[in-house]
Amino acid sequence: MRVRDRVAVVTGAANGIGRAMALRFAAEGAAGVLVADLDEAGATAVAGEIGDRAIAVRADVTVEDDVRSLVDTAERALGPVDLFCSNAGIITGHGLEEASDLEWSRTLAVNTMAHVYAARAVVPRMVERGGGYLLNTCSAAGLVSCPGDAPYAVSKAAAISFAEWLAIHYMAKGIRVSVLCPQGVRTAMMRQGLEEDHITARAVEASGAVLDPEDVAGHVIDGLDAERFYIFPHPEVADFVRMKVDDPDRWLSGMSRFVESLSR
Repeated sequence: MRVRDRVAVVTGAANGIGRAMALRFAAEGAAGVLVADLDEAGATAVAGEIGDRAIAVRADVTVEDDVRSLVDTAERALGPVDLFCSNAGIITGHGLEEASDLEWSRTLAVNTMAHVYAARAVVPRMVERGGGYLLNTCSAAGLVSCPGDAPYAVSKAAAISFAEWLAIHYMAKGIRVSVLCPQGVRTAMMRQGLEEDHITARAVEASGAVLDPEDVAGHVIDGLDAERFYIFPHPEVADFVRMKVDDPDRWLSGMSRFVESLSR
């Protein structure tokens, strides 16, 4: 999909990767961009940077009525939604003993169920019109885990599994699906993870290049153009996944040694 002349919705778009995607879509000539976030002032600021082709909506992606409402708003103000970027996410920095039930439920709600609510809201409309695109921000953590943060790793893996299910069931009906799976990106969420847990912090330091959100947005444009399911801003993630599939036991042993080294 080329973004030019399309209508896009981006959640979690007040800052970070979401903001960068919204601005890049506008620069690519999108017909309209709906900027959604819990941070209404931040969303409004991003929409203001874009101009008349953008609107801002305060939305809680863990509330299905909010997600349906923002889609209705987009279609009334901008036209039918061609691209829904389910990008909002949270991190805990907590493991088995530290993560509370509330953190588990909140993380699964934002990082997994928000994708379900988005699909319920837009897929039937897209199918009726003959096609559409879903881009779900899922993180490399969904494929190769996340040292230090159990809820984040599990919720992102579930998000990727759901995206696969959507692609399998709706590709023949004109729906395309991509998952965005970066490693370290300079965002407020990454900074929070670094502050919450030293294992998470050292894992990020050891994982290689930390990208700017604008770099990630460029990879998104390329991935959408090619209609690739996996979008890897850090290409080495594909190598990690191959190693995991080729020899899971060896991969698990290596990851275990890696985490132990971070704890010293």
